[in-house]
Amino acid sequence: MATVRIQKSSFYWLFLLETVGSADITATVEGIGMTVSTPVWRSVANGANVAPAVTQCLREAGLLTCEAFPDAARLNRAAKALYGTWEGPEFRGQATFFANDGRYYEEIINQDSVVPTRENNWHDLFNACIWMQFPHTKQRLNQLHVDDINSVGLHPRTARRNRLTHFDECGVVLVVEDEHRDVANTLLGALASHAWEEVLWHQRALWSSTIQPYMFGHANLEMMLSPFIGLTGKWLAVCVPDGFSSLPVVEKWKVVDAALVARLDALDNFQPQHILRPLPLLGIPGWWHEQTMAFYQNKDYFRPQRNGVPRTIQLPL
Repeated sequence: MATVRIQKSSFYWLFLLETVGSADITATVEGIGMTVSTPVWRSVANGANVAPAVTQCLREAGLLTCEAFPDAARLNRAAKALYGTWEGPEFRGQATFFANDGRYYEEIINQDSVVPTRENNWHDLFNACIWMQFPHTKQRLNQLHVDDINSVGLHPRTARRNRLTHFDECGVVLVVEDEHRDVANTLLGALASHAWEEVLWHQRALWSSTIQPYMFGHANLEMMLSPFIGLTGKWLAVCVPDGFSSLPVVEKWKVVDAALVARLDALDNFQPQHILRPLPLLGIPGWWHEQTMAFYQNKDYFRPQRNGVPRTIQLPL
């Protein structure tokens, strides 16, 4: 078996520890990276005990009907089926790499246009799904990582690489059509200030018309296989042209992908601080089945903002 260094989720656990505390994730971490049997795969594919975002992701990627856990070859076929001509990288099983390939994960992607993909691994499966949805954004994140590695080396990690990893592992994209920009700025300003109950409960109807959430963080999808109170993402808002809502799924992905790349340009490719803001994932309207007013009043999950937190530079749109 190859020993390619594809450790890319450890920073996510540090983020969770900082955000929700170790007690909330102890029981969940034990299952990360384990191989998946066919019965377990079918159980998840059938929607058992998982968040709706998981089954939606697999269904839209054309993987939900697989009889067994999708391997790299199946992922490559799925990408080609979605786009006709797939211009993203090839997914390649980790076991196919030479054992003496000592390159870092990001370097392999950048140099070979290949994504090392661990066999029977949820984290890497969801990573592949996000590559299929937003290939140009993922390529940009990869290039920014490599730029910093080439400039200062692998260690210590730059502050920008930490921000890139936050978004790559646990990002949520909040999509706003241009005609709703003014209303969205008000809602997003309140969201950034942690007015959770107001924005996520009292104004929840506006999420279908004004704000459309897209999962970007593949680690979040993995965690939503077994959702728990405390699961938190980091949001980034983008504007898209009017009429976006009526587009087919893959066309929506293309529009969001282009909007994300433009957003990275506008935000100086994540060089500045104070961009991303936390978002309790189970509170996003429609993303969890136990959403009641009392749910949003749980201050252990929907935490007030700390004093002195700087405003996010991504607002106003």
